[in-house]
Amino acid sequence: MSTLPASAAKGRLSGPLLHVLRKTLWMLLVLWGITIISFWVIHLAPGSPTDMETTLNPLAGAAARQRLEVLYGLDRPLYVQYWDWLTRIVRLDFGNSMSADSRPVLTKILERLPLTVGMNVISLVLTLLIAIPVGIVSACRQNSLLDKSVTVLVFLGFAMPSFWLALLLMMFFGIELQWLPISGLTSMNYEQLNAWGKFCDLARHLALPTLVYTVGGLAGMSRYMRACMLEVLRQDYILTARAKGLGAGAVIWRHALRNALLPVITLLGLSVPGLIGGSVIIESIFALPGLGQLFYGAVMARDYTMIMGNLVLGAVLTLAGNLLADFCYGIADPRIRNAKDNA
Repeated sequence: MSTLPASAAKGRLSGPLLHVLRKTLWMLLVLWGITIISFWVIHLAPGSPTDMETTLNPLAGAAARQRLEVLYGLDRPLYVQYWDWLTRIVRLDFGNSMSADSRPVLTKILERLPLTVGMNVISLVLTLLIAIPVGIVSACRQNSLLDKSVTVLVFLGFAMPSFWLALLLMMFFGIELQWLPISGLTSMNYEQLNAWGKFCDLARHLALPTLVYTVGGLAGMSRYMRACMLEVLRQDYILTARAKGLGAGAVIWRHALRNALLPVITLLGLSVPGLIGGSVIIESIFALPGLGQLFYGAVMARDYTMIMGNLVLGAVLTLAGNLLADFCYGIADPRIRNAKDNA
């Protein structure tokens, strides 16, 4: 029995490991660059935390403003402030908020993170479960009545602003039919409910915002899926598979779908950062205490530490989305996975 040489076996084992190491180092460098640019840009904006705290206070003069700048470290050069902030971030210390409560930034983020991420993940899963089959059926029945009807609905979804759709749903389901609450996260009697009652109460309050998120992502995702499937169905290997007598189901689900999913995976990876950035409007309309409202309030108050904490979280989600897309590429297309293993 022949065996591989030790050097060849070591090279095969080190290929995936080296790819992971290169990817990790590149992500860390990109994250570092994002923090440098973000820290510089937020300090270019007019106003400061001391202005927000002293402008509306007639008893606060220049001396009080100066003491606040010393307290927050704003009297030091910008590069010194960034270095102090970076050394804390390495230890996962995001500092304290510059708002009136002065609570730790990480604590305030972790309090609101489950709501925003959970609501967006649910809507993303619903979007994929609906958009992928709709795109496949529309591509397989191109120019049919079903395809044209879906196209009209999709264009309506593209043209409909999310805040306008939210207001319409609030008027119809909350005011006219009075089926669902239109604001807040829980009802007044939430604490008196049992476990199942609390779950149903949360579900009723999150139904409308989740529906708005789902409709907003459904239009674009289904169009991408349809376009990708149409392009794949015109490839020569699909025509060859059909000529050999393979059934329509085998051709679509075993051969065409995997290649058609690659651009959709890219779009899915790019949508991960929107879990935070895209929540500001919807959370404000439905009065939900999520990360979107927290970030908006920090920007208005020039709360630098809170802004940087949210920006770092958004950058990490962006890089994690790219890494997730890279991993899903290998699952959808074995050729990509084998190329990475041999790199």
